Amino acid sequence: MLDTHVPESATTAPAAASRFPRISPFTLIVVASSLVLLAFSVGVAITLGPASVSLVNVRDIVLNHLAGADIPVKASKDAIVWEDRLPRALIAACCGAGLALCGVIMQSLLKNALADPYVLGISSGASTGAVVIGVLGLGSVSLGLSVGAFVGALVSFAVVLLLSRLSGGSSSKVILAGVATTQLFSALTSLIVFAFADSDETRGVMFWLLGSLEGVRWNDVVLCVVVVIAATIVCVYFAYVLDAFTFGEEVAHSLGINVGAARIAFLTLTALLTATLVSVAGAIGFIGLVLPHAGRLVVGSAHSRLIPVTIVFGAIFMVWVDAFSRVLFSPTPLPAGVGTALIGVPVFIALLIRKKGV
Repeated sequence: MLDTHVPESATTAPAAASRFPRISPFTLIVVASSLVLLAFSVGVAITLGPASVSLVNVRDIVLNHLAGADIPVKASKDAIVWEDRLPRALIAACCGAGLALCGVIMQSLLKNALADPYVLGISSGASTGAVVIGVLGLGSVSLGLSVGAFVGALVSFAVVLLLSRLSGGSSSKVILAGVATTQLFSALTSLIVFAFADSDETRGVMFWLLGSLEGVRWNDVVLCVVVVIAATIVCVYFAYVLDAFTFGEEVAHSLGINVGAARIAFLTLTALLTATLVSVAGAIGFIGLVLPHAGRLVVGSAHSRLIPVTIVFGAIFMVWVDAFSRVLFSPTPLPAGVGTALIGVPVFIALLIRKKGV
């Protein structure tokens, strides 16, 4: 499913290492137009809901808060937009962008078109951490689940690294270690829920684990934006390394890349980014699997082009999934992870059919 043509950036690694890779005019046009669409999507998503809010209201409220304007707006609408819908839309965009970026990294690093960020067992580890905190009732529900999920995700990643290291450290060993760790922590989650949780605790924790953007706040937005932007800059700067990994470890080694160190660095970056997003929004699947393939259809497989396009596509996709999940199933929104799977599966099938015909 991956292109077989070696990207030009993969053959010029030494030069690319010292500067950011050049991005073609076509890619710039695609990214710029996609960013405009993303801004429009966020604005429209904010207007959707039981309370009537217009795009003009959204514009005025944003200007009041960010530009110091003094445009008259009802206090109720200001609270709905600034405290609820805008942070939620921005978190959705960050989750879509970040998970799509993780998918690009994993598919290149493991040379596997079916790899996604949860191959590292991060989702199952986050589930175990959140269930432990939720069942024991430590701290507030939202903060406790987030902290537990983050710690659990990092613990599961550490287990994957340890198992893959003990078994040889190759890409295939990473996948096998991830599968084993996923099963281990999934079993632990089920055991804890079965043995200690009552029905209300089980329902609350499982709803969160399916992906929930309920109750996100501006501190969550700042954290996710900073982490996603930082990860994107790193990946674009080292795009030539991902290009090399796409064609195998031997190619990467022949270009002077320290394969072992690069693999650990990118896996750690993916783990930290995924753990952060999962701790805020729960486990949202299918984005990291589907969106990289959509990006390759548009701009090809060279990562200097693929990364910026894919993260914007992922952000747009997640904003609309969350908007439809929130509106169509009101007053109880559909978990975000369920929405991405319901939409992502048909999209992925369409991409598979499109690939077959290319």
